[in-house]
Amino acid sequence: MIAAFVQSSLIRLIPVGMLLLAIQRTVFVEIKISGVIVQLVLAFAAAAGASGGSERGAVAGFVLGAMVDLTQGTPLGSTAIAFTIAGVVAGLLALVAADPQWWLQAIFVGLGCAAGETMQSVVRLFIGEEHPWPANMGKVLFIVTVSGALLSPLLIPLSRWCLRIRGAEWTAPTEQPPV
Repeated sequence: MIAAFVQSSLIRLIPVGMLLLAIQRTVFVEIKISGVIVQLVLAFAAAAGASGGSERGAVAGFVLGAMVDLTQGTPLGSTAIAFTIAGVVAGLLALVAADPQWWLQAIFVGLGCAAGETMQSVVRLFIGEEHPWPANMGKVLFIVTVSGALLSPLLIPLSRWCLRIRGAEWTAPTEQPPV
């Protein structure tokens, strides 16, 4: 059991997630775009889905969301559900292309971030918060989506390393003798 944990991707995902969460809670709280905090950890969960598929994105999103829940004091699992949805959506969108270009992966990460941010408000509604939808939800969704897409060239290689995903190796075509 311990050997399975050591060989899993969680051994890399948890420390990287803690580092990204610390950056989000310290640096990005001070650097707001039009009053909206950039969701770095949500973008990382969506990047894990875009690079590793929906199953790995779901696992990464749940782990990262649980870490956010533990630091913010929200009910455990509320943010984890939203981040899981972000990873799954980005992973399902990545099925469109076998080996997508960087700009297409950026779109997948952005749409995964939009789904995750929307699900956070839906979960808040089910929990029973008084005001689950921000007054400026359109602006929040736009900024979170665009910032996630802009951060994806940095987060996708990091998520590929955390999830132990190797790129496809190119092999030269074999020479065919003339007929």
